[in-house]
This record gives sequence, structure tokens and C-alpha cells, in this order.
Amino acid sequence: MYQDRIDLYKEIEKKQNSKLIVYVTSDRGGFEGQISQDILPIFTEHLNKIGKTKKISLYIYTQGGEFCAAWSLVNLIRSYCKVFEVIVPFRCLSAGTLICLGADKIIMTKQALLGPIDPSLNGSLNPISPINPGVPIPVSAEAINAYLEIAKKELGIKDPIALSNILIDLAQKVHPIVLGQVFRLRAQIQMLARRLLRHQNLKQGQIEKIVKFLCSESGSHDYTINRKEAKNELGLNIEKPDDNFYQLIKKVYDNICQELELLSPWNINLFLGNENEKEFCFRRALIESIEYGSNVFVSEGKYIRENGQITTKLDYDGWKYLV
Repeated sequence: MYQDRIDLYKEIEKKQNSKLIVYVTSDRGGFEGQISQDILPIFTEHLNKIGKTKKISLYIYTQGGEFCAAWSLVNLIRSYCKVFEVIVPFRCLSAGTLICLGADKIIMTKQALLGPIDPSLNGSLNPISPINPGVPIPVSAEAINAYLEIAKKELGIKDPIALSNILIDLAQKVHPIVLGQVFRLRAQIQMLARRLLRHQNLKQGQIEKIVKFLCSESGSHDYTINRKEAKNELGLNIEKPDDNFYQLIKKVYDNICQELELLSPWNINLFLGNENEKEFCFRRALIESIEYGSNVFVSEGKYIRENGQITTKLDYDGWKYLV
């Protein structure tokens, strides 16, 4: 719980000579959290309590979320400090990696992972899954681009009519509006990454190399980038924590991991046991600082089992200020 972590937060602030904000989104199956626009007012409250300061450290663990929310968060934090660093205890993927690109320095533990920032689009016009009828399939910008590149480069198709037919066939499977949105989103992510990387004091050639790799050359959105690759291959400004700092980072992660039950596999039948009705309260994300306290995203409600079917009655699903 938050009170158990305050002393750890104080030690990190003293060691880094900074003000610390902790942001964690759950990746527990069934109760995932993600980076979204609703965090911005909450971060503003924490930052207002901290006030203008020389340096802010963001401790972040996340699977990702909205890229525009990540962009806005970096700009918001940087408006309160001169130096912005990110501390990555373990996973900081997708939109989380975009946040890292906007930091002056990224502190990565030995198990820390970054990931590609190639976007996917979810919407009502997306193709429908043949396995789960009624469920739209996310459309990956890089998957669409790779399909077209295979036709042109790998298969050597150059005839304009043949290429037009390939595009027409694709548009029959993926709505033309979705195709347009996907490529607009792809261009936007690349633009955001370039702008954020300026804070790392890199040469233009390095910036383009990083953007190209994170947006397309990594090959898959599931690809993970460890500390060594982030520093030596990509050229990001990566710092390795000393043993004492590593232990502080790990203790915070272990405590939050326990609170959010990140390592506990979810099984609704085990949760209900022999009961036909049972209330639940699950924590899916948190934002914390010493100055402002703890905000937690909570899902509350009741599971009801009747005639072999389990339904969910959701009473609350949103942020709460706990301390």
C-alpha cells in the first residue's frame, strides 16, 4: 500500500535529487489498465503540489495505451521541470516507450524492456473477427504497409494496374476510411517520436534511425528492447542504476505488484468458489507522489452466477483519491 512505499519514494528522491511521480498500469489478464487522457488532470494535481522544480523522475510500468495521451503527459511534466528522467523497473511498452523518448535520460534495470511504437487502429469500421463474431480486429499500420511493400519489392510488381488491383482488393477487406486513418496515425506517431527525441540531444541521423526501428524495422509489436540494445544499438541516453538504486526500484515494483496482484492469474470460477454472488474491487492503475498522495483506478461491482452463466454488475469504474 501507499503508506508502505513513502519511505522508498523519499530514498529515491534523495538519491536522484529530484521529485518523484509513480505511474503504474496493470497488465493482469482481465483487469488491464492503459495510458489514456483521463490521467492528465490527475497528474496536474500532483505536479501543482510539487510545483516548479529542477528535476522530475517518472517511475513507470505499463503495457501502453493512447499515444496522444503519452505525448501530452511528457509535455505536461516538462512544463514543471528543467530535467525529466524516466525510471523503468520492468515493462514500459508502446505508448510507454514514447514517454521514455521524451525524457532527458532513461534509467533501465537489468530486466527493463522498451518496445516498438507502431500503431494499431481500433474502431467500428475495422474488419470483424471470424473467430469472435461482432469483435473488430485491430488494424496495424505496419502490417498494411508491409503487405504493400511485399507486392512492390519482394514480388517485384511494378505494373500500375496490378498495383491498383492489389489496393482495390485490400480496400474490400479493410474499409478505405480505416486505411486512411491508419496511415495518418502512422505519420503522426513518427512525428511525435522525432519531436520527443530532441530532448535526448541526438544527431538527426540517430533520431531517424531510432524512429525507423521503433516504427517499422523491429518487425513485430511484440518485440522487446533490453537495456543493452536501447543504449548500444539505438543510441538512447540510457543509464544503469547502481546496486543500491536497483534495490530501491525493485522494492517499489514488488510492493505495487502485490497491491495490484499483477502476478496472480485470474480465474472467475476460483474467485466465486461455491458462492453464487460475490462483490469485487480490483485496482488497475495508480498515480502517486509524496506531495499529493495516491490516486487509484478502481473497478468495483458484483459477479452473479445463475443457471451456469456468470454476469457482471459494475458499480464503479474510475479513478479514486485514496490518500
